[in-house]
Amino acid sequence: MTTSDKIKRSPKSFPATALLCYFLGVFGVHRFYAEKIGTGILMLITVGGLGIWTLIDLIVIVFGHFQDKQGRYIRRF
Repeated sequence: MTTSDKIKRSPKSFPATALLCYFLGVFGVHRFYAEKIGTGILMLITVGGLGIWTLIDLIVIVFGHFQDKQGRYIRRF
């Protein structure tokens, strides 16, 4: 079993997650898409942590370390 077989991958789309974060990240839409409702509401209330939280999430998504609610990675490959 290789390392990539051990990593659980999310059925969520990487391009959709990245684009939602880039365009609507301050509203937490990408977190709602990843089924992280609680932090999505928190991002909505704080306007994406004044944009800082959104920027951090975008970087995490691009580098392939963003996870959905079940802890599965949303990856490009």
